[in-house]
Amino acid sequence: MKKLWAPWRMKYITSAADKNQSGCIFCKKLKSKADHNNYILHRGNKAFVMLNIFPYNNGHLMIAPCRHMGDFTALNDAELLEIMQLAQACQKAMAAVLKPQGYNLGFNLGRVAGAGIEDHVHLHLVPRWNGDTNFMPVLGDTKVVSEALEDSFKKLKKALAEYFRMKKRATSPRIKRNKKDKKSLPDAKY
Repeated sequence: MKKLWAPWRMKYITSAADKNQSGCIFCKKLKSKADHNNYILHRGNKAFVMLNIFPYNNGHLMIAPCRHMGDFTALNDAELLEIMQLAQACQKAMAAVLKPQGYNLGFNLGRVAGAGIEDHVHLHLVPRWNGDTNFMPVLGDTKVVSEALEDSFKKLKKALAEYFRMKKRATSPRIKRNKKDKKSLPDAKY
């Protein structure tokens, strides 16, 4: 039998077995200001983005409301809108730096639906590549993640920052110079 070493999985195994953990993981990470250590990629007004530290694939991230809420139907319009806007931004960032051929996007609502964390709604965005599903999960009950979490974090953090910088630039009024009097004039909006 061949062995596949994945020592980073021990953190998951021990944390899953630790029944003494209290509090919501999303709320704890959001409250902390150590975004890099918590793999928080972006903080919005109503929602935030963080990498899944036990990913299905490299780049697997989660988008959650800032408000602690376990009931999807209780999210307000502003939360829903920002979650979906962040999903679009993250997909664009993934496309730019990870270049996947597809994506899985969805909520796991309830334990039987696969929710590992039931008390704080979150949207999963998982990049997919041709061939990323192979015999390992079927025969070996093992998933191979091909990139270190830190590397995925750096790439996606930079790409998201660039996305929001470009978006801000596109929505801010532009300044034109009038050659006659050299005064600055904002772009006309038609």
